[in-house]
Amino acid sequence: MKKHISIIIISALSLTLSLWSCNDVLNLDNTEILSDLAIWSTEKSAELYITASYKTFTDVSQVANSREQFHDSYSDLMKSTSWDQYNHHYNKSLLQVSSFSTGSAGAHECWEDVYTRIRRANVLMDDIKRYGVPSFGEDWCNIRRAEVRLCRAFSYYRLIRVYGGIVIRTDVSGASGGVDDGAYEKDKHRARATEAQSWEFVISELQWAAEFLPESWPANWEGRATKKTAYGLISRMALFAKKWQIAIDAAEKTKELGGDLAANYAKVFQVNGAQNNSAEILFGLYFMNETVTHSYDKFNRPFGDREVYKTNAIFAEHVPTADLADLYEFANGENFAWNSYAANHTDPYTEREPRFHATIMYNNCSWENREIQTYAGGTDDFSAFTQSGATSGHTCTGYYLRKYLQEDYKDFVIQNSYQYDAVLRYAEVLLNNAEAYAELDYMQYQSQALEALNKVRTRVGLPEKTANDAPNKDAFMTLLRKERCVELAGEGFRYWDLRRWGLAQNVINGKNAHGVVVTKNNDNTFSYERVAVDGGSPRIFLQSYYYFSLPRQEFANNNLCENNLYW
Repeated sequence: MKKHISIIIISALSLTLSLWSCNDVLNLDNTEILSDLAIWSTEKSAELYITASYKTFTDVSQVANSREQFHDSYSDLMKSTSWDQYNHHYNKSLLQVSSFSTGSAGAHECWEDVYTRIRRANVLMDDIKRYGVPSFGEDWCNIRRAEVRLCRAFSYYRLIRVYGGIVIRTDVSGASGGVDDGAYEKDKHRARATEAQSWEFVISELQWAAEFLPESWPANWEGRATKKTAYGLISRMALFAKKWQIAIDAAEKTKELGGDLAANYAKVFQVNGAQNNSAEILFGLYFMNETVTHSYDKFNRPFGDREVYKTNAIFAEHVPTADLADLYEFANGENFAWNSYAANHTDPYTEREPRFHATIMYNNCSWENREIQTYAGGTDDFSAFTQSGATSGHTCTGYYLRKYLQEDYKDFVIQNSYQYDAVLRYAEVLLNNAEAYAELDYMQYQSQALEALNKVRTRVGLPEKTANDAPNKDAFMTLLRKERCVELAGEGFRYWDLRRWGLAQNVINGKNAHGVVVTKNNDNTFSYERVAVDGGSPRIFLQSYYYFSLPRQEFANNNLCENNLYW
């Protein structure tokens, strides 16, 4: 695997510190400027400092931080198997009103942490002006500014999707045009921008970044943001902002720059899948075997792998729901339904479309030279979820998550895992484009919307949808929302999609997630029962949850900041 910048990001600080021992730096009398001069003494040390800005992406990685940041488990698509173990907040957030309160966004609280990222980005932008320009020139610095502004925009995106309008602080909005870091009394007190103004700021930052970022990087710096990264993110942010034409233009620009779908959907998520995914993965977080790792495999493999690998350090912490599994079509485009599948298919699973098999493990499917057994008494059997404790690594839905797991990778127990996180894919951009065309004017742009949607479908061999399938905008949006579920499952989009569509109450509140209890019959056939799996209580999503409360500390420090409605 090629060396990628994310490996360097994680170790940037320690590497930069090691550079301070250079002789020319040690001879300095003024130790207060020691670190600044060390960092900007060479391009290499400056690059390491700049790439540390990307840490805002790893903060919310679905792969690297699957215990704390697996956002699909706040939705109907995935379910945490724990009530409060493993530092999980998912089920409590869905089933207890007390999980959110005035002064706390609960599991989604990120105000202080993200503003720390923003403050560091602002200081870095100031450092580039003070130290970078004299040392390396304006052109070199504009590319690096573009990286930092892209990362800062992503940080603001993380805030806006939780709180709505935010306090915009930049490297030039502070006292006397300096860094707005709260060092001066008048900097502390700033009113929130409106949500529309906040999204406008984020998009403008990404547009600036897109102008200056390169189309590609030299081999030793591969993995850093490119023009495709910026335009792909614009297409995402513009949907939140309801700026449909901007989303369309950004998606089309991404295509012009080489955005494309890889041939095999399953191999997009495989480290050693023998497929070039560079056109599809517009930005990813990359790790290094044995050196920079995470625990995704340990936390998501099926229970039966404990016996295979002779360890109890395997926990299926997030499992697909039946609500997700039932959305996948058969390979011929036929919709799945429990009450009718048997008319044309011998079982409910084996003839489903490729994304089902790449995302979900189900009873009797093949996995590493064995069969998954979720039936009662099987090696991977179902364990009912209760609102106390956890299922001890068993599925509570009858399914296990397959996406991103590295099949036949034997060293994950001792050496951990190193698969990348595909943060931004061209498939998402196509779906963003389809949605934006529909929202702009579906009847005028019906063919464009269907074309973008169908590119995602035909990649996995599904038949195209036609105007007869989607004669109006509402019908198309139903197809689009379903397509986003099955294409992006396990990648962290569903919860935020439901919020921006204003559909979270309809989908979550008063509802339950579902699973399938499988029984093995005497003749070795199987029976299936679809059941609720939330432990008896209905899920909760109140109107107030669309915009969570800001933390109390912000009101204590900033007397111009007002809280959201209902809090």
